[in-house]
Amino acid sequence: MPAAAERRVVITGMGVVCPLGLTLESLWRGLASGTSAVGPLRMFPAEGLPLRHAAEAREFTGEIENFGPLDGERKKAIRKGLKVMCRESQMAVAAAQRALHDCGITAEQHRPERFGCVFGSDYMLTLPEDFTAAVAACRAADGGFAFDRWAVDGLPLLNPLWLLKYLPNMPASHIAIYNDLRGPSNSVTLREASGHVAIGEAMMTIRRGAADVMLAGATGTRVHPMKTVHALQSEQVAFGDDDPTRWSRPFDRRRRGMVLGEGAAVLVLEELEHARSRDARIYGEVAGHAARQASVASGVGVRRRAVGLALRRALEMAGVAADRLGHVHAHGLSTVTGDREESAALHDALGSAATTVPTVAAKSHFGNLGAGGGVVECVASLLALREGALFPLLNHDTADPECPVRPARGGEPAGDVFVSTAVTPQGQAGAVVIRGWQLTA
Repeated sequence: MPAAAERRVVITGMGVVCPLGLTLESLWRGLASGTSAVGPLRMFPAEGLPLRHAAEAREFTGEIENFGPLDGERKKAIRKGLKVMCRESQMAVAAAQRALHDCGITAEQHRPERFGCVFGSDYMLTLPEDFTAAVAACRAADGGFAFDRWAVDGLPLLNPLWLLKYLPNMPASHIAIYNDLRGPSNSVTLREASGHVAIGEAMMTIRRGAADVMLAGATGTRVHPMKTVHALQSEQVAFGDDDPTRWSRPFDRRRRGMVLGEGAAVLVLEELEHARSRDARIYGEVAGHAARQASVASGVGVRRRAVGLALRRALEMAGVAADRLGHVHAHGLSTVTGDREESAALHDALGSAATTVPTVAAKSHFGNLGAGGGVVECVASLLALREGALFPLLNHDTADPECPVRPARGGEPAGDVFVSTAVTPQGQAGAVVIRGWQLTA
């Protein structure tokens, strides 16, 4: 077995579930054409909320056909397991199955104990309807809730497997069980930074020789009865009566908040010689990663410092100079302070390259997908490398002097290497550097 320093990690499969569709082709088509996936909110009744539009993964209905090509036994197992998966777990499994199909690996081409999974997620919240019948059964004559009746009348009406739907380690568990993955398994819950950290953890697992193949993915949603309310209470969210497809506008002077969305994505990471031994198609190579955190004593994140530190370390690990980047895939939240702090971090880490290297942000097309966004965005940039052209930074019409970046215009060269970053309000940041394969082989 090669020494850890010699073990290169390449990407041999990708799968997505996102507001622009369920396939790599639909994702790229939407990005390249400048399509916005923001539309009417349909996941739950929005009466009483100021928000009427979001970026839902509308093509994902939870039906078994959404999970891509499956053999009979796996299809039967996943269909049976749907009842103990919340929507986020279902999207995770679907993205994983699509990535595995895309990479083409067979049971004969890997050892189960050398194939693992690292998966990121948001905090997972129950849906009100999970408790509706139980709460209704404890209603007192005056319409209030009779606490003394809960144990006898309410609790028996809860699904006994209810908790399994919402544990954040369940995406990795389901995926490992359905695919007989017996290698290293880990779950990451770092909100928007989860995907980048999952990629980094999976990369290092392969580099140190603990596995030959790893699934690295993340799933998340901000389109949820409780999470939407949380976002409206604590973050800057765009809403209004104007065209919702124009709301998500990272780094634009007229930005006024993020759009809420949902999605999941998975990368198949593989040790280079293992991939070559089965003549795998290779999309790119994970060359560097970093995770950093910065906050004040009250727990509020110092996003500029966190992103800057993560970017510097990821580029250093990859041995890539800032001016060699083909493009930067920014977090691009589209909030006033968030974009300002991220832009400053880009200048801290990249210097003058921050205003010369093109910047993209797929959130301009589909908003903030929570934990799922980071890996979807890496897939988007990998597709750009494959196609040789960038998709546009949508809705960037008026430059903001406080956010001096070079917005990507559709069709310009994507380059052969990119860096992608993400950060949470608590100051947890992740960054990954990925090289296109055609120029690194």
